[in-house]
Amino acid sequence: MIKVLFICHGNICRSPMAEFILKDMVKKKGVQDQFEIQSAATTTDEIWNGVGNPIYPPARKCLEKHGVEYSDQKRARLLTAADYERYDYLIGMDSENRYDMRRILGDDPEGKVSLLLDATESPRDVADPWFTRDFEATYRDVVEGCEALLANIL
Repeated sequence: MIKVLFICHGNICRSPMAEFILKDMVKKKGVQDQFEIQSAATTTDEIWNGVGNPIYPPARKCLEKHGVEYSDQKRARLLTAADYERYDYLIGMDSENRYDMRRILGDDPEGKVSLLLDATESPRDVADPWFTRDFEATYRDVVEGCEALLANIL
């Protein structure tokens, strides 16, 4: 089982988009049984009294527009140090996420921590659509990153 965890600031936009886009990709390739794909946050900004917020509505609409299935049950959850041992790939969306991931996870002796677009021909941060309001640009970046990640894994 290949275990992938996507991480962003609040776990309501970029990382759940990546979670469900990669789930869609592996399903289309018929290898979904070989993967566990989840997402998490580096902060509790979207977690109140232990309950995470759902995927942000504009992110859901963007996934729907592109025919990507998602779960209404998905709730933001916090990245924990134990996730380092549980997952094979811990994929952040931007350099701030990577900094926070290292703070939470500690050292990365197995080289599991990276950014989503590191494996592409144009490494860069995935802009946060919470601030840019450009969910389509985020969708395109996430698809590009997930395609590169999946090609590297397979």
